[in-house]
Amino acid sequence: MEKDYKMSLLYDFYKGILSDKQAEAIDLYYNNDLSLAEIAQELGITRQGVRDNIKRGEKLICETEEKLGLYKKYTEICGIAKDISDCADTLMKTEDINCAKKIGKRLEGIANRINQLN
Repeated sequence: MEKDYKMSLLYDFYKGILSDKQAEAIDLYYNNDLSLAEIAQELGITRQGVRDNIKRGEKLICETEEKLGLYKKYTEICGIAKDISDCADTLMKTEDINCAKKIGKRLEGIANRINQLN
């Protein structure tokens, strides 16, 4: 399941580099959860043709991710956003000045993580 979710996100980032057939096959397979046979019928090609388009598209997407790292940065940013949200929730609930100072230090660390993304 995690692999399917990751490939679906990778597809969103990199679908523009795929051929029309590759993009359509991957979209139908990962986002619409169609079988190879159903996709073959939809696209008017063989089941093997669908599989080949998906595999070539996946390879191209993965190679491009290795070079550009958009998905990796996206997941890092999501983690940072969650950390900031957690800090904000804790700050809003606390009246303890020491706790607030610790959260301030944690936020400084988060800011450093953001600066390292460049």
